[in-house]
Amino acid sequence: MGKAPNPLAEVFGHLIGDFSDKAKRYRRRRLCPFNNIVPNCTKDKAKRPLGVCSVFYGDSPVITCPIRFREDWIITDDAASFFFDENAEWSSLTEVRLNDAEGNSAGNIDVVLVAYDDKGRIYDFGAVEIQAVYISGNVRNPFEYYMEKPEKRSALDWSNEPNYPRPDFLSSSRKRLIPQLLFKGGILNNWKKKTAVVIDRAFYNTLPEMKEVPKTKAQIAWLIYDLVLSGEKGNKRYTLKKVDEKYTEFKTSLAAITTPLPGDMKNFMNKLQDKLDDKLETPPDNKTIENPFK
Repeated sequence: MGKAPNPLAEVFGHLIGDFSDKAKRYRRRRLCPFNNIVPNCTKDKAKRPLGVCSVFYGDSPVITCPIRFREDWIITDDAASFFFDENAEWSSLTEVRLNDAEGNSAGNIDVVLVAYDDKGRIYDFGAVEIQAVYISGNVRNPFEYYMEKPEKRSALDWSNEPNYPRPDFLSSSRKRLIPQLLFKGGILNNWKKKTAVVIDRAFYNTLPEMKEVPKTKAQIAWLIYDLVLSGEKGNKRYTLKKVDEKYTEFKTSLAAITTPLPGDMKNFMNKLQDKLDDKLETPPDNKTIENPFK
């Protein structure tokens, strides 16, 4: 997919061409509109936050900050419909530490939904894992360039700059998604508790095909979202929208993601043959050694 001239889709929750009073205030104050733990953006560095919520992948925005998925907390409503009965009373807790049998941390669960009775006692829970996309290249450079003079640089063309930033879907699955499912997901599955994975559609589309099961038999719900442009001209913004949901079992989905699709073994054999031929055809390096006893 081709480069967009401008890699920045959203900065501090707004389009980079939005110069409304609200957008300017969010940029000036480095604010986060998506329910961060504090009012300000804290991505990368608290004092100099990298306020990029999403970047362009071709013509479409891809979410690169996990906090971006918290818009209006619609992800918790969608996850609760998978975890609990329709009439259940529930609440959400964020950043809950999960330990293994040895007391070692398996990591923090992004969001835990807890269902409770009329006395406030928890009788069930489910885990929500938010999977944003890593970026390859350097996104801070175009971000800081834009932030120096937003109104003059909203039409920036960064396509010919070195280290152009783009979504790194492969690293996102290998370094983030798979470890999360292996460690935290493994514990939760052992407890027979469900997991909802919140993921961007472009990211989900890069994953191997997984065998789907009915919702009632699923252990994992894949809640798939897009950013959709909405609003009137001069006041447009991206809003989070669920576009699909998939239901899978834990072991089959983990096996599908962790098992690479093998290529043609003949190609590998040809590479081995080439290397062997090079080795056999290269004459030995015979050097004359002067008599050390002279």
